[in-house]
Amino acid sequence: MKDFKFELAKLLNTKIGTLSVEEIYSMIEVPNNVAMGDYAFPCFKLAKALRKAPPMIAKDIVDTLDEINFIEKAENVNAYINFFLNKSVFVKEILLAVLADRESYGLAKEKNKGNVVVDYSSPNIAKPFHVGHLRSTVIGNSLYHIFEALGYNCIGVNHLGDWGTQFGKLIVAYKKYSSKEEVEEKGISELLRIYVLFHDEAKEHPEMDQEARNYFTKMEQGDEEALALWKWFKEVSLNEFERVYKMLGVTFDSYNGEAFYNDKMDAVIKELEDKGLIEISEGAKIVRLDEENMAPCLITKNDGSSLYATRDITAAKYRKETYDFKKCIYVTALQQNLHFAQWFKVIEKMEWEWAKDLVHVPFGMVSMEGGAKLSTRSGNVIFLEDILKEAVDKTKKIIEEKNPDLDNKDEVANQVGIGAVIFDDMYNNIIKDIQFSWERVLDFQGETGPYVQYTHARACSLLKKAGLDIDNLPDLEISESAIADDTVLAVAKELADFKNVIESAAANFEPSYIARYAVDLAQAFNKFYNEQPILVEDEAVKNSRLAVVIATKYTIKNALHLLGIKAPVQM
Repeated sequence: MKDFKFELAKLLNTKIGTLSVEEIYSMIEVPNNVAMGDYAFPCFKLAKALRKAPPMIAKDIVDTLDEINFIEKAENVNAYINFFLNKSVFVKEILLAVLADRESYGLAKEKNKGNVVVDYSSPNIAKPFHVGHLRSTVIGNSLYHIFEALGYNCIGVNHLGDWGTQFGKLIVAYKKYSSKEEVEEKGISELLRIYVLFHDEAKEHPEMDQEARNYFTKMEQGDEEALALWKWFKEVSLNEFERVYKMLGVTFDSYNGEAFYNDKMDAVIKELEDKGLIEISEGAKIVRLDEENMAPCLITKNDGSSLYATRDITAAKYRKETYDFKKCIYVTALQQNLHFAQWFKVIEKMEWEWAKDLVHVPFGMVSMEGGAKLSTRSGNVIFLEDILKEAVDKTKKIIEEKNPDLDNKDEVANQVGIGAVIFDDMYNNIIKDIQFSWERVLDFQGETGPYVQYTHARACSLLKKAGLDIDNLPDLEISESAIADDTVLAVAKELADFKNVIESAAANFEPSYIARYAVDLAQAFNKFYNEQPILVEDEAVKNSRLAVVIATKYTIKNALHLLGIKAPVQM
């Protein structure tokens, strides 16, 4: 697709020799008010080199500017040059580009840029998959799709929290409060119940914490009974996690959790020692980070047991050796910023040159309406599976009210309900804390998932009414005179920007760019739909406007795909 902004930069470069095409490109703006043009170029930066006032520079450039087919007019307003697009030329170029790529519009056709590892979701074994885990799961899944769209081969890693003192606590709690029959019957909810009981009782009996630490030490030393219970707790948990992942449509390429690296850590610790980075502090092995104004990074406790940092460093080394990644992305809560900063710095001190390719993508916390925070230890959790099921049920009731004759109600309710939950999480910048609200999530009119999905379904419905097969759409003749309209231009501008939005989302590790783009495109399309009759008698006009519908359908579907959301053909 032609980059019109770049073509404009090249045209301006013929008149502005003091700036490169790339510099001019970066300076070109898109005015918020279309009355000020489709593109605007500020001339302030040229004043010193040209020794003229910016308004005079703007006038001189406009007076001598060569004609170009996609610019209808250029005018200077004070220090700015405002450019107005030739609507029909611009729109036709964009529509033809989208329709040439169809299902793959905006998405790379080959994965030839190297590997990107995305570490996401990573729930703790034997703890419930609650609504707070949604963020890492859906943000990571979206980043996986976004980097794939740019031509990278992505490896999704679910770094399960399947090792640590909490398993010692769980073993103590299981022996004290539960039985095999109860765990088999109730699953992870029973593991949560006894985990909470342990913490309640340990407040009065702190010796229980030492008993838990002793059991974890037994695990690390290979105790058969302790390891058998650990493996069983893991199986029970994974069975329940898989149900949630299936509902979300999320898959992983690796489930290597913390325990996978138990036999690989000694080599890393030895390398740290050989490089003179390890110090002993009260029996614990640490790497000092005083020069970085950070607390020391603990490598082993005074009893020799490992810590999160040890396993994360080892895991990063394994991933580099296994996948030779271009980037390794970690999607976790903002509260883990210091942890990642510490062990990233340790890897840098080890002089592993790929330290620069490690990226922590932090996100804010989620709470329920009323502001209640989620805590496994206190038992204040809401199971994500329950949230998703309720979203589907609520969506189905809305469908029953608004479209009782809809085919495949269950399938559509599933796509829309779960899509609504995912989209709600993705719409705001991921660093922000969010509060879950049913009213907002399931709003079919607001800036929500159902609104975007409904726009896709509306486009599909329109194509069916036109007698077109949406699975095998034809090439349509586009008449320039039929698309020279402001509402069509607004849609075309959004379509043209899709690739840039994907690149920005990847560069900033920010899926919200895609979610907001999807809303903007849906709004532009719905304005076009409401103001321009589409199924008219004039074949040239009808086909040209149907081309707008087809291009929008493909692009919305692909934008939703990047968010991990389905695009229903009817709602």
